[in-house]
Amino acid sequence: MSQELIHVYLMPGMAASPLIFENIKLPEAHFQIHLLEWMIPIDNESLRDYALRMCQHIKHENIVLLGVSFGGVLVQEMAKHITPRKLIIVSSVKSMFELPKRMVIAKATKAYKLVPTQLAANIDVFEKYAVGEVVKKRIELYQKYLSVNDSRYLSWAIEQMLCWNQTEVPKGIIHIHGDADGVFPIKNIKDCIVLKNGTHIAVINKYKWFNENLPKIILQN
Repeated sequence: MSQELIHVYLMPGMAASPLIFENIKLPEAHFQIHLLEWMIPIDNESLRDYALRMCQHIKHENIVLLGVSFGGVLVQEMAKHITPRKLIIVSSVKSMFELPKRMVIAKATKAYKLVPTQLAANIDVFEKYAVGEVVKKRIELYQKYLSVNDSRYLSWAIEQMLCWNQTEVPKGIIHIHGDADGVFPIKNIKDCIVLKNGTHIAVINKYKWFNENLPKIILQN
């Protein structure tokens, strides 16, 4: 008797392309990967309604839902509309209480409304001004992995991330987090699987760890 095929849906981080998962490989005899992509939000769309709309792209039952960073927040909202067999977040937060202080301040002062998100649509312009190898490599990463440069999306996404007001941690959620994450410092994170030397882009540069451990994490009771 053949084993049930487990469908694994992957949601990238804010504005990121599903290309961030290009090196994630799960045994094809047991798992099938499906890549989700960001949509442009409707005017004044709530995160809850956006999550409901994203659920229309889920074509299977009893799925695994994995999200990275802001994508981790989105999959938690999606799980309020559907019931996944396993909910996994990576480099993300489980409640508003895990947000770093600077984000809490940005929310309180509404400083996020001053972010010139329209500049993100012109990242190629910055390349000719890049100085130093670190900056150039970072811009190359942006160009490869960022796929949504619509300023409406970016303004919406930043506001939804900072103003997310979840207070209760979803039951059974699995949180994978790097101890060198500069966006969501691990000092604010509780109850997670710690990825040693993992940064905010651990899903990209620690993909071997994910390939080795995700199947076990998904199958564990």
